Amino acid sequence: MKQQSVHIIGAGLAGCEAAWQLAQRGVAVCLHDMKPHKFSPAHQNANFAELVCSNSLRSDDYEHNAVGLMHQEMRLLHSLIMQCADATKVPAGGALAVDRNLFARQITEKLTLHPLIEIIHEEQITFPDDNDCMYIIATGPLTSNTLAQAIIEKIGGQSLSFFDAIAPVVYKDSVDFNKAWYQSRYDKGDKYDYINCPLNKEQYYAFVEALLTAEKTEFHDWEEVHYFDGCLPIEVMAERGKDTLLFGPMKPVGLTNPNSFEKPYAVVQLRQDNQEDTLRNLVGFQTKMKHGAQQRVLTMIPGLENARFARFGGSLMFALPDKLPVVRDISRVLPSGYCVVISRLVTFWGILPFSLLGQRHSALCSLI
Repeated sequence: MKQQSVHIIGAGLAGCEAAWQLAQRGVAVCLHDMKPHKFSPAHQNANFAELVCSNSLRSDDYEHNAVGLMHQEMRLLHSLIMQCADATKVPAGGALAVDRNLFARQITEKLTLHPLIEIIHEEQITFPDDNDCMYIIATGPLTSNTLAQAIIEKIGGQSLSFFDAIAPVVYKDSVDFNKAWYQSRYDKGDKYDYINCPLNKEQYYAFVEALLTAEKTEFHDWEEVHYFDGCLPIEVMAERGKDTLLFGPMKPVGLTNPNSFEKPYAVVQLRQDNQEDTLRNLVGFQTKMKHGAQQRVLTMIPGLENARFARFGGSLMFALPDKLPVVRDISRVLPSGYCVVISRLVTFWGILPFSLLGQRHSALCSLI
């Protein structure tokens, strides 16, 4: 008798890991993803597990950080995500940052070449209604509108959204090292992990004023704006108080400027964004400023006056259902062959996963 395949909808972090873990245990998998036929606003290439930020995996310190501990546990479970992250990592102090393009490419290649994984490039626009099949829905916060509505209708609830933002990326050879310097905070890790751009007090408050008055992306009147607090746009932080950034992404502590005897009042850090180290992203500088405003405001930072931007920052809206049945009642809502994971893999972004377990196949979720 031919073994039944598990169908996984969505090839982000969660969907890719689920597909790999099942296939490695001898379970045939059909992995469905809408790319390359359709892209969400955050997607830029056709590969799976595409990350918006090189530091999406956060801390790798397993002794002092819960996320780092989870990384170690996943390594012990032979996680595909961790294998590819370790193979494509870039210097980032205690964080696990990766070359986003290489990371996604490696995951795509490993899944495509696995003999038990069939790749199906199509958009899933309805909630699967085949009760004879097993499904994992792992489409994440960027679930297409049609499927998100179908999920909401199946499980009940109303739509829920939050806004997130992307940090700009500059070419490293456009940074002025007469003003900037290499150093990791408190000299942790390699000194080349971060480039530092110092601001004095006058420069800092002029920069904050420019942030506050810059032209920004406007949302529709009907859109209720909720930001993900773990990744606030820098101008939103500045709106909470002109000194807020001094205790956030621009804190000057743990750094010594070799180009000046003057202690910096604020510092902007640039982290490596690819393995060739030709690109650097502005750490914590997620923004919803319009592109022209970004060019004008960010080049006020000493050392970035002539910066060339490989990518400007931007804002995105993510959608998730707001009402989910508790696990003990799920058998009344979904057929027993379903497992729905509407999240990024576990807590890489600090977002708890919504896991809806079918009675027959709850073991599938233990693999995610």
